[in-house]
Amino acid sequence: MSGHSKWHNIQKTKGAQDAKRASTFTKISKEMIVAVKEGGSADPANNSRLAAVITKARAANMPNDNIKRVLEKAAGGGNGENYESNTYEGYGPSGVAVIVETMTDSRNRTASNMRHYMDKYGKGLGASGCVSWSFDRKGVIVIDNEDGDYEEETVMMDALDAGAADFETEEACFTVYTDPDDFLTVSKALEEKKYTFLSAQVEMVPQNYQKLENEDDIKNMEKLLDALEDDDDVQNVWHNWEQN
Repeated sequence: MSGHSKWHNIQKTKGAQDAKRASTFTKISKEMIVAVKEGGSADPANNSRLAAVITKARAANMPNDNIKRVLEKAAGGGNGENYESNTYEGYGPSGVAVIVETMTDSRNRTASNMRHYMDKYGKGLGASGCVSWSFDRKGVIVIDNEDGDYEEETVMMDALDAGAADFETEEACFTVYTDPDDFLTVSKALEEKKYTFLSAQVEMVPQNYQKLENEDDIKNMEKLLDALEDDDDVQNVWHNWEQN
C-alpha cells in the first residue's frame, strides 16, 4: 500500500497543536459557518459538508460546547461576515508544489498576502491548475497509536471493511485513505469503534514527494509554511515536500 510519510506533512500544516489550538478552532468555526450558509442547514444529518467539518473539528479536539455555539450562531444568522473560498497554487523553494486553501472576507488582501509569501520564500504563485494536477483529492483519517493500543491488522481490517481505499502504517499512527465521497461513512464507522483520530478531513494528497537538500531551501520552505499557517485567511496548506 501507500509508502509516503503523510503524518509529517499533517503535523507541519497544522502547526504545534497546543500552541495554535485557538487559531485552529477559529478556522474550523469559519468553515462551519460557511458550510451552514452554503448547505442551508445547521443539522449535519442534512448537510454533508457540515458533517465533514464537524468530523474535522472533533479530530482537532474542539470541545462539543464550542461546536454547539458555532452552529447556533450560524443557524441564527448571527455572523455578519461574508466569507468566500479561494485556492492558490504556486511553487516553494526548488519548485516544491504548494496549494493553499483560503476563506476570506477580503479577496484583495488575501491574494496580496499569498503573493507576498510565495515571492519572498518560494518561486511565486502560478496559474490555477499549475500544481493541483499532481495531487489527488482523498479522505484522510489519521488514527493515533502512540501508546501501541491498536493492532495493525485489526485497524486495517476495520478500515477496509468500512470502505477505505488504502491503509498505511507509520511509527505512531495509522493513516486511512478513502474516496472523497466515502469519507463520512468510513470516519463514522471508525468513530463507532472508538478509534482516536489525530486528523480527519478531505485533503489534497501529492502523487509524488520532493526532497530539499539545500539548507537555505529548507529554511525558506519552513518560513513559507509558518507564514501561511499564521495567516488567519488560510484554512489548509498542501504541499509535496518530503520531510524526513
